[in-house]
Amino acid sequence: MGKVNVWLKRSYIILTVLIGTISALLLAFTLFSHGYMHEDEEIERVLGSLQIMYGISIGTMALAIIGVFGACKEKKWALIVFAVGMILGSLFMLLLEILALIARPMIAADGKHHYLDLLPLSNASENSVTHLNQIEMNFECCGLDQGYLDWGYDIPESCVCNEESKHPCVAAPRNSSLFKQRSSDMPIMIYEEPCLQYITAHIYFVINNMIGIMLGITLLLILSVVTCVLILCQLNRKLTTPTMVYSQEATAGNYAILTEAAELT
Repeated sequence: MGKVNVWLKRSYIILTVLIGTISALLLAFTLFSHGYMHEDEEIERVLGSLQIMYGISIGTMALAIIGVFGACKEKKWALIVFAVGMILGSLFMLLLEILALIARPMIAADGKHHYLDLLPLSNASENSVTHLNQIEMNFECCGLDQGYLDWGYDIPESCVCNEESKHPCVAAPRNSSLFKQRSSDMPIMIYEEPCLQYITAHIYFVINNMIGIMLGITLLLILSVVTCVLILCQLNRKLTTPTMVYSQEATAGNYAILTEAAELT
């Protein structure tokens, strides 16, 4: 069995430990998300995604442990299991990335329809109104499709323009709830643009970031497979011991010189 280059082994162990750490973080995030949404009514919609994340995180962590064991003890079977598992994992990750790219417009459209179903906002639930108010403050917008008109009379305080806002603002109608407890004749400026366009852009942003993170993890898995294969090649390399060649002529010549020197003395 051949000797493995120490720097190659260290590089492989560092990559494998990094993969195991990422898997542990992914498992912790999955557990937190599952616990946070346990009592949510929409848990059934994301249950399949959570199960996939459980499988990826636990499987990758187990392979990382086997890979580190194989490198430290120079066990071929452990390295082979790691390489095969990571190759399959890389192919699965690539498949998920392709599916995410294909489904990206459909996911954005579903999100858009989900928010449009809340109209009219005057009939929306308390949780939905709280969520929309948070969106309006974060994205500096008002309403969903028709701007502040979506709120009717009850325009929330979250629509009031921030002094440092860079988005366009308009004067709120005098017959809205914003003037209910105000005696001043000063106009109240509210955000002009609806939030739906910003929500859709945010959905695309999140999906693109997820695809980018998945692609980076896939490249990391491929790099670990390459280093693992190089280690296996070095382990399979046979050490060749140089054969000793004896020459009678060289021996005779040397002893002949010593003999002649002895006779002269």
